Amino acid sequence: MTDLNKPHDLDDAALKDVLLDVKVSVGGEDVGTITLEFWPETAPATVRNFLRYAAEGFYNGKTFHRVISGFMVQGGCPIGRGTGSGSYGNIPGEFSGDKQYTHVRGVISMARSADPNSASCQFFICHGAADFLDGQYAAFGRMIEGDSALDKLAGVATGGGGENSTPMEPCLIQAMTLRSRV
Repeated sequence: MTDLNKPHDLDDAALKDVLLDVKVSVGGEDVGTITLEFWPETAPATVRNFLRYAAEGFYNGKTFHRVISGFMVQGGCPIGRGTGSGSYGNIPGEFSGDKQYTHVRGVISMARSADPNSASCQFFICHGAADFLDGQYAAFGRMIEGDSALDKLAGVATGGGGENSTPMEPCLIQAMTLRSRV
């Protein structure tokens, strides 16, 4: 039996069976659920770190603070502006050049600062192809359901902030729920 309350303690084989449902809203309206699966074979520390935060409820109520349609939606910042870190500190970059882990639509990857080993809790989901990020950002899973919800997040009007990427209405992670594939 897999203990989803402590995903950071699971071995790689058990992590392959973990799915995460991310219920999202735009402007206070529920727009659906994005379901993610993970790649512990290429980014085990990243998967464990992310799922630990998810299991603890850290992401519930956090925003997607950066939206660039056709590129990605970024969230998970504890202060909602893209400058915060989580309580577990930074993790080493687990960057892959393997094309099976390329940044394409639906891939989840860790956000970071200029320091390659500065990922903490912030993440992004690719809305379009972004293979120029391969080998520089840790892709660690992919969306298996939720195209419509991703499109609604990416379609929100933006303005201000870097790249005019600040959503003009709240884009929220209502809840993250771990479940077993088996």
